[in-house]
Amino acid sequence: MPTPHIAANDHDFAKVVLMPGDPKRAQWIADTFLHDVKLVTDVRGILGFTGLTKNEKRVSVMASGMGMPSIGIYSHELFTKYGVEAIIRIGTCGSYQREIGLNEIVFGMGSCTDSNWMSQYHLQGCTYSAICDYDLLEAAVAAAKKSGYVYHVGNVLAADIFYDYDKEIWKKWAELGVLAVEMESYALYQTAALLHKRALTILTTSDSFILENKLTSEERHTGLGHMVEIALAAAEQYA
Repeated sequence: MPTPHIAANDHDFAKVVLMPGDPKRAQWIADTFLHDVKLVTDVRGILGFTGLTKNEKRVSVMASGMGMPSIGIYSHELFTKYGVEAIIRIGTCGSYQREIGLNEIVFGMGSCTDSNWMSQYHLQGCTYSAICDYDLLEAAVAAAKKSGYVYHVGNVLAADIFYDYDKEIWKKWAELGVLAVEMESYALYQTAALLHKRALTILTTSDSFILENKLTSEERHTGLGHMVEIALAAAEQYA
């Protein structure tokens, strides 16, 4: 039945959901990579679709919006109200490491954060290490290897702030080996862990804090396509 933020009916969602941030990207993924597609929700302009892959596996794709509060809401409702077992976040990131070029794949094995997300649990003086589901990660890495795509595996930073006025703080994260920054993975991993579900974050590097060159629109589009192919290959193993 519908929730406050999702208008879908029971069984409208597949067991595995791909989750980009942008509703238009969700539409593009559904149109490009799925067939027999059904729009299952469009509350607040957040589009969700369910369809079949080329291998006839049932998969859903739904936007998350931007930031941890947004993905926290949608992942919680998908996991608890719609029987979803796994969410694969797919998005873009900014690289912190020189060896990570633009348009390369980053798998968020773990997620750090500068937010106070875990304060809701009143674990005074403690931190929580948010990690992905290993089986999903293994399947996704295998797909990347098979396709010959350049990829990196490690920690990412889920940041609360996009326009950070401290222009040097990213270097501290980089020194700790953090690969890249995005804005959602920590909340997704924590929610999945709490509810005993699966989650993974797959990112394409669209920007770099070190390299000065930028992706063209065509390069960005191609890189996103590779990321979706990897995510679908992993999703099909659990669909």
